[in-house]
Amino acid sequence: MTSFITACPHCQSKNKVPESRVSDKASCGRCQSALFDGKPVTATTENLDALLTSELPVVIDFWAPWCNPCVGFAPVFEDTAADMSGQVRFLKVDTESQQNIAAKYQIRSIPTIMVFKSGKIVDSINGALPKSQFTQWLTQAIAK
Repeated sequence: MTSFITACPHCQSKNKVPESRVSDKASCGRCQSALFDGKPVTATTENLDALLTSELPVVIDFWAPWCNPCVGFAPVFEDTAADMSGQVRFLKVDTESQQNIAAKYQIRSIPTIMVFKSGKIVDSINGALPKSQFTQWLTQAIAK
């Protein structure tokens, strides 16, 4: 039986999850919250490092509330998060309220989407995409 380690999006404690249990509403051993609810997690300076340590690929949407393309892309990101729940961890970083994170990753335009594996960036793209193109790009990025 294969398993992976992921951080709880609520308390940041590490959890070892058997792959066969992901669809069984896996919950955190510490706080009992759902590890995967099909929704993107709001990333902050307090939880980002823990969430990036996941053995699952992590996708971050860097966005801002005033950005029309960002707001238009949000439903695509959320739908994809629901479709790939338990396979990929989806995070959203509001570049207005989390300026330190935006600076750390040198975000110059939004939306910017980055894919991480083992805490390292493996791919990124700027701009909003339709769901089919986003899913295709994401699948290729995760395979790297």
